Amino acid sequence: MELELDRDRDGELSVKELQPAVADIGAALGLPAQGSSPDSDHIYSEVLNEFTHGKQQKVSKTEFKEVLSDILLGMAAGLKRDPIVILRIDGEDLEEFINGPTFEPEMVASYSEIKSADGSGSLRDYIAKALAKLTVEQGMPPSSDPWVISNIVEPALQSCTGHDLDKPVSQETFIEEFKKVAETVAQHLKEQHVIVAHSENDFDGSGIKRLLSNKFELDKTLNTAIENVSKDRSGKLSKEYLRVALDAVGPTAGLPPLGAVEQMDKVVQDAFNLVNAEDGKLLKEDEFKKILTEILGSIMLQLEGNPISVYSNSVVHEPLASSSTLLQPSSEL
Repeated sequence: MELELDRDRDGELSVKELQPAVADIGAALGLPAQGSSPDSDHIYSEVLNEFTHGKQQKVSKTEFKEVLSDILLGMAAGLKRDPIVILRIDGEDLEEFINGPTFEPEMVASYSEIKSADGSGSLRDYIAKALAKLTVEQGMPPSSDPWVISNIVEPALQSCTGHDLDKPVSQETFIEEFKKVAETVAQHLKEQHVIVAHSENDFDGSGIKRLLSNKFELDKTLNTAIENVSKDRSGKLSKEYLRVALDAVGPTAGLPPLGAVEQMDKVVQDAFNLVNAEDGKLLKEDEFKKILTEILGSIMLQLEGNPISVYSNSVVHEPLASSSTLLQPSSEL
């Protein structure tokens, strides 16, 4: 594996030489090809940064092994904590939804929402937006995925081109034409099944509660979190690094990375506001830990009162031909 990545045989791995490994990890996570989706490209960047620490310099093979091990262990821990269900979308559930009793009421609701948001849209716009509202449970794969757009959605939308797009879209016309397009989508799915990785996560504060109730584990986690936080000459830490420390505590406390879940970011911001976490003051190490603990407690109370549930659906793509054999069973490090 090392020789495969180390093309110039200099004993180190450049950013370019790391790209196949990054592509493999992305494929293992079920991400679309790098460059095809802004939503997933930042994950590729984060994976690369884990190896390079954000610099454009080469990485030793020893460091590569250590980081790869951490990434794989993290993936395994994540799967244990948030199991992923693999679904095959084959058009049957979508057909059942189209012909079921909830279809028309849901389409009436979708029509009203779309019209109130943008009443001047074309029939094609209305139908595309309504398709995006359908869920995996209703038999629709993520319509934002580039492959799904080009192979499933766009071909089905071609049936809208014969209508007078200058006329206002009536509810009756919308429902009638949407049903035709959805039936075409179902037919395409029968011909080309789409595999989707589905995961759900509930943030209810229980992870924080477990951490706070175990003083030994809490102290250990806080000490680890502030190891890499910059200190001034007197050993004090700026409150501006509380976010960095909280992000480090996150996995142990059952919290997502900052920026990953919008609803959670709001909860975190409320907790930060309570302790004036962004005033930039310098704190002694014990004071820093105390405030970080208070932030965790505040987040826990908010989540206990109003739990947050999030789910994600990602189309599972075949690994790119340009990928390495990094994650194949026969690989050897």
